[in-house]
Amino acid sequence: MLQPVQLFKILSDETRLTIVMLLRESGELCVCDICAVTTESQPKISRHMAILREAGLVLDRREGKWIHYRLSPLIPAWASETITTAWHCLRDDIRERLKKSVCTSC
Repeated sequence: MLQPVQLFKILSDETRLTIVMLLRESGELCVCDICAVTTESQPKISRHMAILREAGLVLDRREGKWIHYRLSPLIPAWASETITTAWHCLRDDIRERLKKSVCTSC
């Protein structure tokens, strides 16, 4: 079960925080979208996604050769509220980054 210290350690990494905020804003994103917005390589994003998956924060689904991620609906309410509060602070930046960097491959 996700504990507060675990959530804060995970979100203390700027890339993982950005990924969670992107998923909070978009609902679901392909890994190529996440790479485009964060300007990180696919292997690096995959390592971050593994951490988020292991913590139970995200779920994935495969569609052809693409993997799509979304926040898990099973996140504890306190963690979801924390993510939503952070998203309210960052949403304008997240929305702007999404507008500039959407992948057209998938």
